[in-house]
Amino acid sequence: MQETSGMKKYDAIIIGAGQAGVPLAKKLAKAGKRTAIIEKRWLGGTCVNDGCTPSKTMIGDARLAYVARQAERIGLRTEGVVDINTIIDRKTGIVENARNGIYKSMREIPNLDLMMGTATFTGPKELRVDYVSGNMEFLSADLVFINTGARAVIPEIEGINEVGCLTSTSIMELREIPEHLVIVGGGYIALEFAQLFCRLGSKVTILEKGPRILSKEDEDVATEVGTILAEEGAGVITNVQVEKVARIPGGQTVISIHTDGGQQQISCSHWLIAAGRVPNTDELNLAKAGVKTNEKGYIITDERLQTTAQDVYALGDVNGGPAFTHVAYNDHLIVLKNILEEANLSAHNRIVPYCMFTDPELGRVGMTEQEAREKGFQVKVAKLKMANSARGVESGETRGFMKAVVDEYSGQILGASILAAHGGEIVSVLQMAMMGSIPYESIRNMMFAHPTFSESLNNLFMTLDKS
Repeated sequence: MQETSGMKKYDAIIIGAGQAGVPLAKKLAKAGKRTAIIEKRWLGGTCVNDGCTPSKTMIGDARLAYVARQAERIGLRTEGVVDINTIIDRKTGIVENARNGIYKSMREIPNLDLMMGTATFTGPKELRVDYVSGNMEFLSADLVFINTGARAVIPEIEGINEVGCLTSTSIMELREIPEHLVIVGGGYIALEFAQLFCRLGSKVTILEKGPRILSKEDEDVATEVGTILAEEGAGVITNVQVEKVARIPGGQTVISIHTDGGQQQISCSHWLIAAGRVPNTDELNLAKAGVKTNEKGYIITDERLQTTAQDVYALGDVNGGPAFTHVAYNDHLIVLKNILEEANLSAHNRIVPYCMFTDPELGRVGMTEQEAREKGFQVKVAKLKMANSARGVESGETRGFMKAVVDEYSGQILGASILAAHGGEIVSVLQMAMMGSIPYESIRNMMFAHPTFSESLNNLFMTLDKS
């Protein structure tokens, strides 16, 4: 390895070219700050390369297969044969186009140096970069931003090192449709892949260690999602302890589990681990920088996203906040405006929406019913089945329901769960109402275009008139 002597000085260094790092680097450079951004892998972070872009592309293609089969209700017959290579090729093309677009846009900005390599702290606001080319360089900056993200956690299971497993990244490179896919985990990523591969023709079994899937959601939401997945062929086993895994002659994988019913074995062609994520902090040598982490390895930050080291910030998944692309993007806005405009923005009490892209989607914002009650609110709960939505009936999208939690005294919307077609879009209406302190009565009486899914919010809040 060749070593370059001396230390290059910057105004700002960003470690990680994810959904916070890229826009932050561009805007700091455009503001006249000499900026470096260091990326060890691919530009765009998890979202572009391993998360939102590829998975939602494949989910969209799987939905086409599902819709084609549903078209039999109007007499349209299809063979239902899916070419997985076509799906993977389309996904790969979209990802590479997005990644290349980021690269091109960054290369055109003055004051911005893009460095492909691994960054390691050597002292407070000082870094060593080990380039993919084999060279090494030392950097320092007045400001340092960490946007290194997180990766899938691989649990310690007997035999897993010998057998191997799929992750949410590698499963999107499969050029075969699993005959039987077992998914370890019952969260958002696990359920999206469960439905996706059911629609491509796989038998799917979900193994959840807890008493139910979607442990962070209200029980009625989790139950309804489970019913929808069951209708499409996904089986769910709860209270599961995965004990060991082995490969048997013929290529099948045998997973030994313990459940309430005792010991059993499940044979499958493929298995996916979707049981959580861990932060990418292990290579950073954070102690040298004075940056502290919590017991799970996430970087500790204050409400303005500054770490325990002065002028060092952590943005996105690596700081342990809600692990969503839009949160990372909002993180960059907070630090950018605070630094360049001396604003006083904070991550405290942000209204964070999110969406699980099953079909129907689960759009979420604010508190669940359970959370609101635990925090001492006196609540009213509005609920409307999509079978009672005019647009739902007309379009044949009758699965799921709308649910909103309202403060009984103020009429303010505390949270919502929209399990419906376009649920992520519908919940944005309620998010804006929450941001503007608009009471539910105004939504109940609001004039929406007819017939739309959002119009059903009228009917949703009318249910409170009957309670």
